[in-house]
Amino acid sequence: MPPFSPDNDPNWRQTHIGHWLRLALEQFDARVLALMASHPAVPLGLSNLAQRGQVGAAHVHITRHLAPEGSRLTDLARRAGMSKQAMGTLVDQCEAWGMVTRTSDPTDARARRVCFTGIGLAWLGAYQDAVAQAESELRQAVGNEVATVITLGLEAYCGQ
Repeated sequence: MPPFSPDNDPNWRQTHIGHWLRLALEQFDARVLALMASHPAVPLGLSNLAQRGQVGAAHVHITRHLAPEGSRLTDLARRAGMSKQAMGTLVDQCEAWGMVTRTSDPTDARARRVCFTGIGLAWLGAYQDAVAQAESELRQAVGNEVATVITLGLEAYCGQ
């Protein structure tokens, strides 16, 4: 690898694969949130929050990583790749919106679990539909074969 030089391609920082992966994730998450904002199963309050951009990609971490039976905050934060404090802030917001609740952990009386409420389960169902729609749109945009290669390549890269 040659050392950095002003003569190198000046655009290299905006043309590498990591840059495109980040932009793709942002675009995918934005589309998912837009679909969820208008999903008929999403309660009106959450729909309004999503339409106004108050529910963001960070909140999707809870949707992606909260186990259906509930999770301890530390486990949820670890799965999402966030600090416990940052996840706690997201959980506080989602709890205020009625998406999640904190309950006693049946395996440890000292611990608490974060669990989806009925509203949260409706949100999760809408998330599933929105992800399927966004993925279908991606496949339509780049072609099924390319989308399949992207998926297989990313699964291999991420060790899945």
